[in-house]
Amino acid sequence: MKSALANEKIGDAALAAKTGKTWQEWFAVLDAAGAAEKSHMEIATWLCDQYGEENGWHWQMITVGYEQERGLRRKHEKPDGYEVSASKTIAASAETLTRAWTDEEVRRRWLPDAPLTITTATAGKSLRARWGESRERVAVNFYPKGEKTQISVQHARLPDPEAAERSKADWKERLERLRVLTES
Repeated sequence: MKSALANEKIGDAALAAKTGKTWQEWFAVLDAAGAAEKSHMEIATWLCDQYGEENGWHWQMITVGYEQERGLRRKHEKPDGYEVSASKTIAASAETLTRAWTDEEVRRRWLPDAPLTITTATAGKSLRARWGESRERVAVNFYPKGEKTQISVQHARLPDPEAAERSKADWKERLERLRVLTES
């Protein structure tokens, strides 16, 4: 039986090539180790202690996959709420895209009525912001790629899975509006 998670994340063959086991094999190992009763950090640390530090990123991924598979963690769930991301490659410079966020007049043209308060910004690289009066946070990173720039938005500390799904869809639309504005 192939895990639904394996289709969503890294596949069985790739996981086995990197770690020596498929998803189902890792789930069986973690079940036998009592991982369902452990915290995320305890599971990841146990994997690292048992199987070595060189695959640290994989241990985190396997831990999240296990938590999701066993119903211990929902999709997009983090310790402090839910987090989603969206990205788009736009034919504009990183500096132009930074200005589209930091210049309030320009921002209103593609992100109207957004309750965004920018807290830090490094032109052409990144910015961080609060979302309204909530505890939600938005992080934006810019990755120049020649004549284009990839923009990545992470919206964190969302209150529930429904808010996360709405936010993911909203950011896809917002980034498309930003693309249309900056490429025209």
